[in-house]
Amino acid sequence: MRSIRRRARGRTLGLTAAASTMAVTVAVTVAASLAGPVPAALAAPASCPGAGRVTVPGAEKQISACLDDLTTAATVASGHSIASEWAGLHPAGAKNPSGVPGIQIDGYFPDTSTSNTDHGWNHDSQFVIRLPEHWNGGLVVTGTPGSRRQYANDFAISDWVLAKGYAFAATDKGNTGVDFYKDGVKPGDAIVEWNDRVTQLTRAAKAVVARRYGRPPARTYAAGISNGGYLVRWQLENHPELYTGGVDWEGTLWRENGPNLLTFLPATLREYPKYKATGDAAAHDAIIAAGFAPGSEPLWDYHYQVYWDFTQRVYREEFDPGYDGATEAGTPFCAPGTPACDADYDYASRPKAVREAVKRVSLTGRIGRPLITLHGTLDTLLPIGQDSDVYDRLIRSNGRDPLHRYYRIEGGTHVDSLYDAQPGLLRPILPCFREAFTAMESWTTRGKTPPRDATLPRPATGDLANSCSLTTP
Repeated sequence: MRSIRRRARGRTLGLTAAASTMAVTVAVTVAASLAGPVPAALAAPASCPGAGRVTVPGAEKQISACLDDLTTAATVASGHSIASEWAGLHPAGAKNPSGVPGIQIDGYFPDTSTSNTDHGWNHDSQFVIRLPEHWNGGLVVTGTPGSRRQYANDFAISDWVLAKGYAFAATDKGNTGVDFYKDGVKPGDAIVEWNDRVTQLTRAAKAVVARRYGRPPARTYAAGISNGGYLVRWQLENHPELYTGGVDWEGTLWRENGPNLLTFLPATLREYPKYKATGDAAAHDAIIAAGFAPGSEPLWDYHYQVYWDFTQRVYREEFDPGYDGATEAGTPFCAPGTPACDADYDYASRPKAVREAVKRVSLTGRIGRPLITLHGTLDTLLPIGQDSDVYDRLIRSNGRDPLHRYYRIEGGTHVDSLYDAQPGLLRPILPCFREAFTAMESWTTRGKTPPRDATLPRPATGDLANSCSLTTP
């Protein structure tokens, strides 16, 4: 059982018998990206015929609105999206479509946790479903990166797929914010819920689509960034019957015996202060040995301040709350030798119960539907050699390689907005995601095999924020 200092907050999936047949960024970017003012009240049903009759199975609350434009160009102003929830996930120069009329449904499923304050609801398991007027027969389902809320994918994914004619659905995963680990009773419960909520939403969204358009989706794709990419992997391993395929953008890898976040982040917390202070070569080499790529050094200070320390502490608290006793999520930026300091954390030596908690959410590589994975070679939160390289090998070892394409994006890092500060070093992954999604469509609808696995070189010229090719010169 989870330590008694952890407040048990139960959850209810609220699935009927019929309906239940369901890895910023890994860290929350910064507290400000999860906050912001409560938006204006959501609009009531307007002029779309039948908008109020399109109900979400299992939802405890839902509000439908007929909108002239479902994209972020309009929904931020109307209160149907919240820009702070997707801040930092795309480069400043990224171009998005707009002018997609249709129905938006906001609501939540039954749940007892209250970390999501959007719309003043103070209720978790919030979702958004968007139904374009001109539908192409498909559905895209997403879970959020980090522990952001349901609008986190609106700019990077929703705008673009809506313009292609897809219905879109997103969930907050059932718990949000910097202390998401408080949700649940046992270690690992919060992340287990993430998987359950994506499955729940997929089933519900399929039913909504069928009610709105008179037929179920002909194809359903899972897509996501970071923790959202992890959710794509997990869904295609555990519920392939629900999906046509998926696109995984730097998904988090959880493995019972490693690698995982808790096996490589402690080294950065121990060694980076020495490297920063003196340029210590041994400290530098230890960070590289932990899996971080040579050439990523200009990104280390930012990641130490924003991601490494925070991510290690909150995910360690989720799986190993006993490590720091009565303290919750450790001591920020503690020096090695400080009692229960996360810089000294040694996953391999922790009790078996910790690995059993991680096992509950671990990936196997046994995907059951086509998957395209994208990962940046300069990812400085989830180093590629400790994550997607490993996951690709797992897929191969399970004989599922014909279902997988893997593109290593040279110069890509975990958060596309960092390109704006390091344009000579980095490249955004967003346009590569769009190319990968298009390749997935062709693969699953026309049988056109995507380009072979490759490391895609960083272009020396061109509009890197809006262009990418999955083929090598």
